[in-house]
Parts: sequence; structure tokens; C-alpha cells
Amino acid sequence: MISYQHFALKNGLQVYLHEDKTTPIAAFNIVYNVGSRDEDESRTGFAHLFEHLMFGGSKNIPSYDEPLQKVGGENNAFTSPDVTNYYITLPVSNIETAFWLESDRMLSLSFDPKVLEVQRKVVIEEFKQRYLSQPYGDVWLKMRPLAYKNHPYKWATIGKEIKHIEDATLEDVKDFFFTHYRPNNATLVVAGNISLEEVKRLTEKWFGDIPAGPKKERKLPLEPVQTEARFLETEAKVPLSALYKAYHMPGRYEEDFHKADLISDVLGRGKSSRLYKELVKEQGLFNNINAYISSSLDPGLLMISGNLNEGISIEKGNEAVEKIVLKLTEEIMEETELEKVKNQAEASIQFSEIELLTRAMNLAFAANYGDPELCNKDAEKLAAITPENFQEMAKKVLRPENCSTMFYRAVN
Repeated sequence: MISYQHFALKNGLQVYLHEDKTTPIAAFNIVYNVGSRDEDESRTGFAHLFEHLMFGGSKNIPSYDEPLQKVGGENNAFTSPDVTNYYITLPVSNIETAFWLESDRMLSLSFDPKVLEVQRKVVIEEFKQRYLSQPYGDVWLKMRPLAYKNHPYKWATIGKEIKHIEDATLEDVKDFFFTHYRPNNATLVVAGNISLEEVKRLTEKWFGDIPAGPKKERKLPLEPVQTEARFLETEAKVPLSALYKAYHMPGRYEEDFHKADLISDVLGRGKSSRLYKELVKEQGLFNNINAYISSSLDPGLLMISGNLNEGISIEKGNEAVEKIVLKLTEEIMEETELEKVKNQAEASIQFSEIELLTRAMNLAFAANYGDPELCNKDAEKLAAITPENFQEMAKKVLRPENCSTMFYRAVN
């Protein structure tokens, strides 16, 4: 159970404290309610570019990492289609350094043209290395526009194409920053052995004078229900041919999310899963295969992906996967198998929340969504899943017409 206290500043910054008196370390997590889904389709990759720019110096602090390292701190960040998340861990006695650093970044970046050029090159190089040069690196560049036709999830977080990043101007960057990186578009979570009074004092001191930005109204196009199976075939110089299948499923905090998540566990979580046992161990069709979910806020994807053994056609592998998927929709699962997978999922939740930073992030994401208490509901929702409502969800998600399939052929 993640306990928390909450207050808000006049500029709209939402602040949560998760007090833990057992640790000398503090976690400082700030999530901005902006991701790649908020981009213009003709200018993508900005949310991810900003993750890099935020480490290139702010208004009064030319180097972000140096002062943090001096007080024993570590930091990192990531961009998703839904949010951009920045986090710091450091001794709680030095927590004010985190307030100082993050407030200056929120106040204003340096907007140095040289920084933009450096980070632009870094992102372009990342695009080339991770998505264009690496084996199977372009999978999401191809799968997203296959699975999504309207919603901005149809492009990857890195962006649709390198040209969008190449064409970004300093004015574009400033406009994006002062639209999205404002206190009224952010949620701050502080976790550790620190009092609410101290967090209020430090938050007011460092963030209180930062002006609010324009009120955002997110009006994203809805993705219509997929009514026919989609198919794409591609080829590249990769070690083994691969199969990818994407099924639309509920968003992260929707009522049925955990049922769909459990479907992915039953199908492809670990070596005791149905796909692995039958297609890797018993039939020897696949070299590896797994199932996983995108966990996005808006309706996301349940993915099945696997590399086939040499000499096995993708068609044969696909047929075998679909047979196992069909069985899951037609037969009610044994209570013992479902309980085993539920127990694994619950254990994962409990194990992950040993980490103070994970608790801070889970609280931040739920609060950013609009209901901080959702961070404490996962185990309860898992426990409520029965073989009957699990099968009902499998029938809904694993429909053939709800599936986008890609054959990725290996060529010499």
C-alpha cells in the first residue's frame, strides 16, 4: 500500500509526499503530462527531443549532472507516448538540491542554439542506431501505423522520421516548452524520510514563483474499433524471420486492463507460458516467443512476438500461434492455472514496490492520470479476475479481426 499526502501550489503544481522513515535515500519524481501523443503529426519526436534538451542546461544552471553528483545523487528520464518522466535519487539530507535543479529546469531552459544542435545530433544518431541499423529495430516504426489509423499512437516516441527532428527550430522548441513544461502540467512526488511541512516549504521556495502555462485541453482523435484483420510483410538482413501480432486492449487505468494484462501473461510470460511451452519446448517452431502489453493510458496493444527457428516458415508459425490463441477464447481456463498466473502478477507488484523510486513513480503516474488512489488498486483488481470473466475478455481482445499481423522475413 502506497501512502501519500497531497497539496497544490497556486500555479497548479500538484505535489505528493510518500513518507518512508526506514530509508536514508529520497526519491524525487516529476512527471510532465506530455508525450508523443501530444505532437503534431507533421512535427514528431519533440517530446523525446525535450527529454534530451532538459539535460543541456537551464536558465541559471549550466550543468545539471555535476552538482547532483557532488551530493551523491543519480538521475535519469524517459519519454513515453503519454508522459515524460524525470527522476532523482539522493540522500534525503541533500533533498534541496533536487528541488533547486528541477525548479530551474521548469523555470526555463538555457535555449542555447549550440545545445539544440548537439542534442539534435544525439537524437538523430539514436534514431539511426536503435531504429534503422539494429536488427528488428524498425518493428515499432512499422507496427504502430499498422495497428493505429487515427490515434497519435500511430508513430513511435522517437518520431515518424528523422526529418522532423532535423527541421526543429529554436522557436519550435521554445513554444513546446512553454506550452507543456509548466507547473500546471506537472505532478511532483517526493518520497523518503521527510515531513510534509518540509516538502511544502521547499516546494513553495523553489517552485512557487514559476508562472503557470496555458490550460491544455487534450482532444485526441479516438481510434475506432478494428473490424478487419490487417497484414504487413517486410524483410531485412536479420538473423531469423520473426512474427509480430498486435491486438487492441484497454488503457492502463481502465476497468478491464488487468484481465487483458493477464491474457499476455498466460500466453507469453516466461518459460511456463502456453506459447513458450508448446511452440519452443514441444514443437520447436520458435527460437523464442513472448507476449507483452504497451500499458498506455489510451487503449493500447497486447503484443505477441517471436523469432522462428531456421527452416520454419512464418506461415506455419503464425498458424500455430493462432491455434493457441483460439483455444484461450474457446475453453474456460482451469482455476489452478489462472491462480498461478495471478499470484505471479501480484508477486511482481509487491516485489517492484520494495524500491522507493518505483513507489514514487507509480504514485506519480496514477496522480497524473487524475486519481492517485489507482496506484493501490492493482492487486485488488487482479484478485477479482475469475476464469469466466477472463475468458470473456479473451474473446473480446483476441478476435481475429482485432489483430494486426506482421511477417518479418530474414533475407541474406
